[in-house]
Amino acid sequence: MSHHVTLLASEQPIPVGKILCLGRNYLDHIRELGNAVPDRPVIFCKPASSLLKNGGQILLPDYTDDCHHELELALLVGKTAKNIAEQEALSHLAGYGVALDLTLRDLQAELKAKGLPWELAKGFDTSCPVSAFVAADQISDPDNLNLRLHINGSLRQSGNTNMMMRPVAQIVAELSRYYTLEAGDLILTGTPGGVARIASGDRLRGEIEGVGVLEVSVA
Repeated sequence: MSHHVTLLASEQPIPVGKILCLGRNYLDHIRELGNAVPDRPVIFCKPASSLLKNGGQILLPDYTDDCHHELELALLVGKTAKNIAEQEALSHLAGYGVALDLTLRDLQAELKAKGLPWELAKGFDTSCPVSAFVAADQISDPDNLNLRLHINGSLRQSGNTNMMMRPVAQIVAELSRYYTLEAGDLILTGTPGGVARIASGDRLRGEIEGVGVLEVSVA
């Protein structure tokens, strides 16, 4: 089964390859979880099967009781490349979107305590809600965008991409050292502070200035 995203102003769905995610990229989020500031990017992956379209329902697994929301700017890779120079990195992007990196915090804590990878806490079905993508040339400065997440009408997360420890171009360049970036890959750039538990019946509305709105609910 293939999984797709949509680029606004284009009628063709774009098949998604890999979903690369950056952890610990906002200092306030690092501090709220008591994590160390990393000296290199913290990278993990989600499978394409984790995607959830705008308007969809989040399905919480029965083996967790602490799923957290994490609002993030998403990048859509537009062409295949490796070892991209930072000054050329933005030209490799096709679009920007609004995403949620849903995290099973209890399972993640258990895995981290044992020194094990945390993909099981990050890659479950519906753990990556994502909006349609606006064309990259419509965003003049991806490193100065306001982010806001409301749950049931109450503001939960608020920040700006200028708070990221690694700006967008640096993220793309660094990731391309470790992975060949391919057209249709998604990159999630990290979350500001304010993450918290979501529960059945919650309605989530994430908005990034100039990029769009993502609305999903919890089944």
